[in-house]
Order: sequence, then C-alpha cells, then structure tokens
Amino acid sequence: MRSMDDAYALIIGIADYRHVPRLPVTVRNDALDVREVLIDPRHCGYHPGNVAVLLDAEATREGILAGLAGVAARAGPGSAVLVYISAHGGRVASGPGAGEYLLPVDAAEFSDEGLARTAISGAEFSSALQAIPARTVLVVFDSCHSAGIGAVKGAAVGQVLEGLPERYYERLAAGRGRAILASSRETEFSYVTKGARNSLFTQHLLAGLQGGIPAEDGLIRVFDLFEYVQPRVTGDHRDQHPVFKAELEDNFAVALYLGGRKGVTQTDEEGFRYDAFVSYVDRDPDSSWVWDVLLPRLEQAQLRVAVSGASGDPGVPTVVNTERGIRQAKRTLVVLSDAYLQDSMADFENVMAQSVGIQEGAYRVLPVRRERIDETRLPARLRMLTTLDLAHPRRAEGGFERLVEALRGPLPRR
Repeated sequence: MRSMDDAYALIIGIADYRHVPRLPVTVRNDALDVREVLIDPRHCGYHPGNVAVLLDAEATREGILAGLAGVAARAGPGSAVLVYISAHGGRVASGPGAGEYLLPVDAAEFSDEGLARTAISGAEFSSALQAIPARTVLVVFDSCHSAGIGAVKGAAVGQVLEGLPERYYERLAAGRGRAILASSRETEFSYVTKGARNSLFTQHLLAGLQGGIPAEDGLIRVFDLFEYVQPRVTGDHRDQHPVFKAELEDNFAVALYLGGRKGVTQTDEEGFRYDAFVSYVDRDPDSSWVWDVLLPRLEQAQLRVAVSGASGDPGVPTVVNTERGIRQAKRTLVVLSDAYLQDSMADFENVMAQSVGIQEGAYRVLPVRRERIDETRLPARLRMLTTLDLAHPRRAEGGFERLVEALRGPLPRR
C-alpha cells in the first residue's frame, strides 16, 4: 500500500458520560486531534470521507456498534482499518455478568447489572471487529485517564473494576492481521499531564504519526508505531507501560509518513540506529533504576537508546523489541540483578544478542551490575565477559564513564 485511499478509521471519544464519572476534556481533544492528523495530506493521508468520529452524545451503544458495522460494510479484504477509542473500560469480576466491557456514553452506573445491560461486552466488540473483512485492523485504546501526574482516578464499586485486563486485548487481537495497542497495563492508569491538551499516550501517538517515526518507504508501520510510543510514554511516567498484542505475519502500514515522503532512518557509520539496547527486568527496583538512573546518564551523554519492553510476556517483546531492537543497536546492555538471573524473558534477550554477535563475529553484549549478585549464578556466556560495576558506591561513577566510552566506540569484533 503506497497510499491510504483504501484505509478507514473510526474514532470514538467519550468524556461527558451520562451516568458514570466523566473523563477530562483531553478525551475530546485526543479524538479530534487523531482525526485531524489522519486526514491531513501532509501526514497520514486518509481520505476525510473514510474517517468517522463519534464524540460524546454520538457514542451511544447503538452508535458505536453501528459505526463498526459501517466500517465493515465499506472496507474490503485489501483495506487497512484503524479504530481509536478514548473512553471508560470496565470489568465485572464475578457473577452472571462477569467479563469486560467498553462503556458507551449511555452506559448505566458502575454495577454488575448496569454494565451487563447497557455496555458493549468483550464478546460483542470482538464479533464486530471480526466482521470487518480488512486484512489489517489496528485498535488503539487510551483508557483509564487521570486528572494529572500524581493524582490518579480509578473506580472499584462492588464487583466492578475500572480498566481492561490484558486478556481482553489478547482476545481482540486473535486472528490474522489484528493488532491492539493500549495506553497502559491493567494495573496502571493512563496519565494526563496537568495543563496538557492531550493525554500522555495520545500525545506521543500524535507525535509519531506527525513525522516522529522514520519511514524509509514512506509508510508508518504498526511495529514502528509501538516501538516509538512505548519508551517515550514510560520515559515520561515510569508507572505507565503501553501494551501491544498481535498475531501478525506482516509489519503492516497504518499511515503515510509525512504524506508519503520517503524518510531516512538515522544510523551511525556502522549502520546502527541505536548505540544500546537495554535488556532488563521491568519490575521494581530494576525498572526504577533503569528509568531514573541509567537512562538519564545515557541521554545526558547523547547516546541513542532502545529499551526492552520485557514483562514476562514473550510475544511482543520478542517481535518488537528483542528481534528488531538488538539488530538495530550496536550493543545490548544487560542490567544484571538477582531478578534478571531468574527471568526467562531476560535470559532469552541476552541469548539472542550473543547469537547475533556470534553470527557477525562481534561482541554485542555488554553486562553491567545494578546490584551485587552471586557471580557463580551467571551462565558461562555472561561470566566470560567483563562486567561493569554500577552498584558499588565508590566504583559506580567510574563504571558509568567506562560505559559511555564503550557505547561511543566502535563495535568490538573478533
């Protein structure tokens, strides 16, 4: 696809709920701004007549299901479809109405019976998506907004919990060519920075669609979209991690890059897009140390860094971060800790990095210690490498200096 003439979008934004807590005005801004960037010929290049918007009063249960049916009626097998939703999601933990629900503007109060009767169940929404004959469908959720950094909003009434679990996204992504991009994990909130026009997630989504994502063939593709948004959102707020679920055989196009202009991905003299790919366990205290200590030091040194999205789920990190990130980064920076040595996904990442290095005759892996560890627990492939000590209070500064120097230098080769 070299144009977006056969692309369709449905955008849903609900802030002024009738019976459940309202959401910030940023929800409307998000929906309207996503539409504008999609139909802008200088950016995504969708035909204006192919982009429908349901805002507040229009986004009833009947209206949303009709909107999805309208997309299904117009799209063909070769079409690309994007559905953007900024609204409440909820789940009933138990009872006859147990399950996940998308809340339209006319959803009843947060109660088991109310949601089951007036909201759109996961089964209904999944069925509506499956009815779309397009080969590629991307659904973007920006849900569970909060009023500002440091002040979050959640709901838990009886058996009803606000937010959607990852299993819901997995079910929606089932089927060839289906992908789900959500603003945060089920245990997290999606933040709105105080005074900002857009939510944190949609702010970075818009920036990527407006030219932030390099595209050598003039197309913004689905993996590149997640790879751009995820580290920027988590970098701005380390308690928010976008989620990507997909069963894909192709890194399909979701929009034009700057109206179809061919961009050049910035690489160094050796052809690398990043100086380092950071492999770590995305759980505290490791994640706090990576985002609050390590990354600021690397960014201060003006190094280009890709960050693993590993969270124990091997699907997305393998496809998006590990396979692509390691090959595009000069070195894989392994953040060693007790938790790292016990994590199967982390183990997979450093094995893949070393395998790539063996194929190329290069030393791709660069281990660092975040905390003191039992060296005898290190696998032989890591024990044989020189490890930089960033945990020792007197050696850490020198270790950071050596790390920056190593990442600035050429890739060591056999």
